Order: sequence, then structure tokens, then C-alpha cells
Amino acid sequence: MTQAFVDELTQLVGAAGMPAVRPIVDRLRWPVRVAVTGRPGVGRDCVAAALRRRGWATATPAAGEVLVLVIAETVTGEDRAALAAARGPALVVLTKADLAGPDDPLATATRWAGDAQRLTGVPTVPLVGLLAALDHPLDDELVDALRVFVTAPPDLTSVDAFVARPHVVAAVLRERLLLRLDRFGVAHAVRALSDGVDAGDLGARLAAASGIDGVLVALDAVAAPVRYLRLRAAVRELRCLAVESGDDELLALRAADATAMAVMTAAVDVLEAAGLSVDRGDTASAHLARAVRWRRYGRGPVAAVHGQCSADVVRGSLRLLADAREPSA
Repeated sequence: MTQAFVDELTQLVGAAGMPAVRPIVDRLRWPVRVAVTGRPGVGRDCVAAALRRRGWATATPAAGEVLVLVIAETVTGEDRAALAAARGPALVVLTKADLAGPDDPLATATRWAGDAQRLTGVPTVPLVGLLAALDHPLDDELVDALRVFVTAPPDLTSVDAFVARPHVVAAVLRERLLLRLDRFGVAHAVRALSDGVDAGDLGARLAAASGIDGVLVALDAVAAPVRYLRLRAAVRELRCLAVESGDDELLALRAADATAMAVMTAAVDVLEAAGLSVDRGDTASAHLARAVRWRRYGRGPVAAVHGQCSADVVRGSLRLLADAREPSA
């Protein structure tokens, strides 16, 4: 719905010659700015690189709209202080998840992330930062070494064993593999090749093993309030422009279904990101029940943003209800 609203604004800029609308469109299209921080040595550079590769804009803590705090193993007092100082929504990334234990380290890291989330109240997800941040494909020499490991497994019990134990693959290549993938990545790369994965698809397979998809889903949810408030600000600006200019198209867009639905959808994203359930049913009874429920919710002791969200859900639901009751032509 938000994209439909942005498309209508873009058409106004291009077809109707409304340069005053262009800055509003541009601000809606800006990526959410993420400030990646954490103690030295926890892997914050890897996390920042992984997010940039997937379209997120990283920024300084002063300019960031969402805080991504990178931790290792557990939450420290310094980490808790950083979360307490956050000016906006935050996400905790427990990196180096591959080192969480000898048996199924990702499962162990997921449990650690759950412990951290219960301690801080902030969404927390695990990540193997080294694999998520792979910036270019492995060269042929390293892929060939990994292919050898399929039939001649190396000793992965420790870093020293992997490099020092005799093996047909030269030690210098094993050291290079450690720098790029670490032992966890080597094991997953060998498994992928043994499953028939093409060398060109190896990077995607390793990225999937890193847990980056879970980080992206969590970050998108955490950023929902930023997108919502940005959209509401744009609508307010449009209302001012419409009144000042008296332009019929702007006045129509201010009251259009696309505008109301865009704001409602963004509000629903915020509520669902907070763990609340919103009925997305598309019948008249669903629209009415949703309006009643969220009107009641908005009257309770809720945070200001959630109060705004509930009002926008009610407004959009009532509009949908009116449309559903209109007799068909």
C-alpha cells in the first residue's frame, strides 16, 4: 500500500508539475539509516558490511534511526548502557554464532540470543558475521581445496589441527580458508559441494547458513515505527501543501483510499512488530471488528506511537467498511 501511495505522489511530480512534492517523495524513498555499534572485537564491521550488501544504509550513532547493537556471547553492562541510550528502536545481533559450541552452535547461539532478549527486552538474533559479510566469491584455488575436502575431510576439531595436521591441501590454502570462512564456514561449504551445489552458488549457500535472513526479518520489523512516522510526516506535509496551494489533485490525494491504506498498513506493521495480532480480514464484519478492537485499545494506557497506530487502523478499517457496504454498480 505504501508503494502505491508513493507511485501516486511520483505521478503528481511528473505529470502535474509539482516540484514541492518531490522532497516528500524523496524522503519516503530514503532507506532507513542503521547505526551499527558494539564493543571492539565483537564483529560490528562484519555486521555493517552484511547489512550494506543487502541494501541497508549504515550511519553514525548520531544519524542512525535504528540501533543495531552487536554483542558476543552475552550482554555486558556496556551493552545495556548502549541500549538505554538509544534514541529509537534497537536490534541486538549476537554475532560469532559459529563459536557458540561444538555441537550445533547455531542452536546454542539461538538460546543465548533468547537469554539476552529476556534480559534486555530488545529483539535479539544470532549471526555468523564472517559468512554474512562475504564480499566476493571464493577464487578457484579455494573452491578446488574445498572439493578435495569432500573426499578427504580435514581435521576441524580446532584451528591448530586444521592448519597443522598433514593434509594433501597445502597449509597456506587452509589458512586462507580460515580467514575467509573459519571452520564453521569450511564445514558448510564442504557439505554444500558434496550436495552438488555449484561453485557459483556457494556464496548464497554460506550466506543462508550465516543466519542473515533472520537478521533482515528482525531488522525490518524493528524499523517499522521509523517507516510509519516518516509516512505520517509526509501525509501532514501534503495536507499543508494542499491547503496552501488549493490544488485539486493534492486535495484529492489527501483524502484518497491509497493514502489512508498506506498509513493503516504502516500502522499495522508497527503493532505486529510489537507482538500484537491484527486481523487482516477483508470482509465487512472483519473491518468492523478491527475498528472496534483498536478503538478500545487506543483508549487504554498505551505508548504515544501505539495510540497513533490504533487511530490509523480504526480510520482505515472504517473506510474499508464503508467501501464494502457500498452497493455494487
